[in-house]
Amino acid sequence: MRRRDFIKVFAVSALTAGPLTARAQRPERVRRIGVVFALGENDPVARGRVRAFRLGLRDLGWVEGRNLLIEYRFSGTNSNELINQNVADLIQRAPEVIVGNSTPVLAALRSATSTIPIVFVVVNDPVGQGFISSLARPGGNITGFSFVEPEIVGKWIDLLSDVKPNLSRVALMFNPVTAPFYDDYLQALKASSRRDLVKVEAAHVRSIAQIELAIANLGREPGSGLMVGADSFVLAVRAAIAKAADEHGLPVISPYRQFVAEGSLMSYGPDTDDIFRRSSSYVDRILKGEAPSSMPAQSPIKFELVINLKTARTLGLTVQQPFLLLADEVIE
Repeated sequence: MRRRDFIKVFAVSALTAGPLTARAQRPERVRRIGVVFALGENDPVARGRVRAFRLGLRDLGWVEGRNLLIEYRFSGTNSNELINQNVADLIQRAPEVIVGNSTPVLAALRSATSTIPIVFVVVNDPVGQGFISSLARPGGNITGFSFVEPEIVGKWIDLLSDVKPNLSRVALMFNPVTAPFYDDYLQALKASSRRDLVKVEAAHVRSIAQIELAIANLGREPGSGLMVGADSFVLAVRAAIAKAADEHGLPVISPYRQFVAEGSLMSYGPDTDDIFRRSSSYVDRILKGEAPSSMPAQSPIKFELVINLKTARTLGLTVQQPFLLLADEVIE
């Protein structure tokens, strides 16, 4: 190649390569989202949910520190005051999407903003509580992933009866402030044939003292059992529930695996880590331009039955082999 031709080719290459190289080196735009929990930062349940959420985002190409900034807010005391403070502080930072976990958090978010997209995660009865218009067409700036349905209460009674055949009385424990929908769930249960076999009642609790009193009263009858509702309050104070139930020899079923890992008898409910991982897909879609109003609210698709055999033996209960074969996890 002649020198003149070489210089011409080199000049053309430099003109085309320069801008391309500059574009390749340009940093990605960093998007900002927020996540609000009604749990403490060091709670194993919160840590598991954060981990699942991050994994879901990573699978979709969102990596913290590269193209994504996540601001977390935790409300360890589960108080409305702290939740409201966390929500107000987060909104001032103007995230592009906010993920809200629990009824109290979602209520605070809805009151604080009607413009920032909100993805709720593990919230019961979002239509009945007035957060969205319908599951298929949420409307407004809110959509997300629900948790338990009313039918699960009857399933809890059946499962307790399977391992405690003399079950005659069972209480559903929840805080009517943080989980107001459970009174309606119990009303719906009145149509069930199970109501003639097992007496079902509500145990409204707003403090540890009320928890201890309710469990003590329930524990006086040998055929009693306790159902713990899907409720951010009772989840936050689960150690007090487990301690009182242990003292009074009361079998406990809840929707949370962590209860069983920490010594309660049994859990049956949706896999919350799976729900959090799935919720990352809605964050991804919103960041890419979709509106929450057009994204149907989703129901759980993965359920787990977990039983603690050590606790069963301590309570003098015999768990039959067919029941164990149904369990997704047996803790020895």
